[in-house]
Amino acid sequence: MESSSSVVTPEDVLESLMNDGTIDTLRLKIINQLKANEDLKSTTIKMVEQSKVLNTPGAEKQTKRELFDALRQELETPVLEKASKSVWELILDGNGLGKEINETVEKVFCKLSGREPPLFAPNGELQSDKGKEKKAEKGKGKVKEKDIQNENDNVDHTTKKRKLNEKTKAKDSAEDVAN
Repeated sequence: MESSSSVVTPEDVLESLMNDGTIDTLRLKIINQLKANEDLKSTTIKMVEQSKVLNTPGAEKQTKRELFDALRQELETPVLEKASKSVWELILDGNGLGKEINETVEKVFCKLSGREPPLFAPNGELQSDKGKEKKAEKGKGKVKEKDIQNENDNVDHTTKKRKLNEKTKAKDSAEDVAN
């Protein structure tokens, strides 16, 4: 694959991941792992059992809807905080889903930039420039990394960023209408 003449931005990588369905696939994996998280389930059950709403005299006289609304009011924030913490643990896990996310993002970046994966050595450090130059020299018609970087530094990214910003603004507008 030939090297492109523009810098690949995080927005470019994100847009590619969104367009090819990777984000949806990762989201589904996260949801499934959260559903399977027994610690999160048991913590949530304990929170409900110890709820002030359910342990208040007269709670049995309330309708299911009233109880549900009151429980949501009391427990939504702490339950979501625990779920959020669990999601971040999954995302940052260096051996499981976090590793898969890192590898996927790196592959897409390499594909968009015309570089050969892996960019990072197993220890997490950026591969040396000498190794990159050797790879660049091996490929026919490829330009050395330093020349590519010099070209990339002079490219205007406003058109690419505008696409992602327009999508974000459209989503925000849709949410404003829905609320």
